Amino acid sequence: MTFIQQELNWLSDLITLRLKTYFKHEMGDIRTILPPEAQGENNSYARFIISHSLSFEDRAALALAFAPYLKPELMDCFCIKNSDTGLRFAEFGCVERTGGRILSPTLETVLFLLSAGDIESRLRLAAYFISNDLFTSHCLAKDPAVRDTEDFSSWILRPSEELLDQMVLDKPFRPHFSEDFPASLIKTARTWDDLILEESTMQQIKEILLWTKYGESVRREWNLQNKIKPGFKALFYGPPGSGKTFTATLLGQATGLDVYRIDLSMLVSKYIGETEKNLSKVFRLAEGKNWILFFDEADALFGKRTGVKDSHDKYANQETAYLLQRIEDYPGLIILSSNFRANLDDAFSRRFQSIIRFRMPSEEERLLLWKRSFSEKSAMDKDVSLEEIAADYELSGGSIINVVQYCSVLAYSRKENIIRKEDILEGIRREFLKEGKLA
Repeated sequence: MTFIQQELNWLSDLITLRLKTYFKHEMGDIRTILPPEAQGENNSYARFIISHSLSFEDRAALALAFAPYLKPELMDCFCIKNSDTGLRFAEFGCVERTGGRILSPTLETVLFLLSAGDIESRLRLAAYFISNDLFTSHCLAKDPAVRDTEDFSSWILRPSEELLDQMVLDKPFRPHFSEDFPASLIKTARTWDDLILEESTMQQIKEILLWTKYGESVRREWNLQNKIKPGFKALFYGPPGSGKTFTATLLGQATGLDVYRIDLSMLVSKYIGETEKNLSKVFRLAEGKNWILFFDEADALFGKRTGVKDSHDKYANQETAYLLQRIEDYPGLIILSSNFRANLDDAFSRRFQSIIRFRMPSEEERLLLWKRSFSEKSAMDKDVSLEEIAADYELSGGSIINVVQYCSVLAYSRKENIIRKEDILEGIRREFLKEGKLA
């Protein structure tokens, strides 16, 4: 029998005794029914219990949250109706889901199970669970339609997607893009050989790799925790297409860490306090994951603070101070990307361990990009000179990739592998149009 099965069987025994006591069929204290031993179990659920030092009450609430997903029949006993009212017992809590076929427990359900009708115990447990960050982040979701925080049935008890992935499916948690986590996992199948940058820029990037490998060990083993803050903050700045995002994905690839690009359009709000709340969701979900957080076009969120002319300026500056604190406290790698360094607030700049400029590629670098970007299965037409094209047209690496894609698709559509000069020039013209360089 798996550990989770043992835990749910233990919950079943708790519920059975509690209901028998409630209906006065039998008297007993559920705390005499001991939970299964988690120590020594090689299981995500057991490890979670141990790592968070969960108490009897914590484990009962956690098991109850998982019950509708893993053993929904455990909830059937709460469907009992009061013969006097013809309704379900209000003290059992629970809300209906999936068309009323399955009940979801609520905080009221937990209080019924654990407090045994004792008012003082009920209020103590309610305050404990509502103020417990572990539960409010992973198990308790407040119904936004109900403002009364003391309506304990409005606090739905259900495991987060993260807990379901980690503790049931036993796989790394990778959240989907949503309002609560406006970020996308970004990867690349390309390699460092595809990244063409000047040597000084590459050297700075290698320094970031050194930190990801040795930084925390140096802090811990050399007793520098009080002098060096955890985490690493880097600023990538330079024109679009110069390799900032690509470099972030390569850092993830080299370190084996997930890279999440934050969608600032969903984070930044015109409403006072909302940007702070949105960003808090991102950092809360990223805690303990060692993700690389990549804020693309960071000017929108980390731009220069304004002078205080009205209440909106005051709150905007408060949000900036909040952002600074959250960034400083994050123990992993944070990368901010901007087209222009001058757009960012100086208060942020002082907190970067690394500020890396991504320049437009030189003529020699452009030639390398052209040569390495085309498929080895394609061939240049006899009048194509990549040397001349690299010399005549100043393009970023991203723009060159776009041209290569355009030409390759056209060649393939003609059922040939020949890259024609006119297609390359048309692709370049399109890139210049996008950048407003052609009338």
